[in-house]
Amino acid sequence: MFEHPLLVAFLARHGPAPFHPHPVPRRDPFVVLAESIVAQQLSGKAAEALTARLWRRVEPRPEAVAQLPLEALRQVGLSWAKAQALRDLLAKAQEGLLEGLEALEDEAVKERLLRIRGVGPWTAEMFLMFGLGRPDVWPVGDWGLRRAAKALFGVEGEALAAFGEPFRPYRSHLAWYLWRSLD
Repeated sequence: MFEHPLLVAFLARHGPAPFHPHPVPRRDPFVVLAESIVAQQLSGKAAEALTARLWRRVEPRPEAVAQLPLEALRQVGLSWAKAQALRDLLAKAQEGLLEGLEALEDEAVKERLLRIRGVGPWTAEMFLMFGLGRPDVWPVGDWGLRRAAKALFGVEGEALAAFGEPFRPYRSHLAWYLWRSLD
């Protein structure tokens, strides 16, 4: 499957990345996006803790979150902006915006998701990777990816986009392995 020796080495060390052609866990788009909104600009551990607190308070379903007042979202530890973004995600989910995403091309998915308040390019890319299991997303704006590429390969700034090119169509895999190197 992988022809690039670096991917083969990472695969041997860390096992298969959770993207196609490997088995991809199916997750509810609403939950993936809600967790991505919560995780924005937080460390992995802080995001996990805040997400766990949210899902302890309310079942991870749009109908359940709809019953929760904004103040309750704030009491969980969400900023006002993240609480508002979750509300907008909820409204867009109820309008059907999240339906049929798996059948769309990457750019069409991004275009649709960018209509949601609080969802920017990073969140859309994380959804493509972890919500849809897309194998060729290269999130050059991700801080962890940038940090790992610089530490392991001395690649930074504008050079990061070009660094990913030889790994097509498996750049999601490379990103995941780079993140694993930070653990």
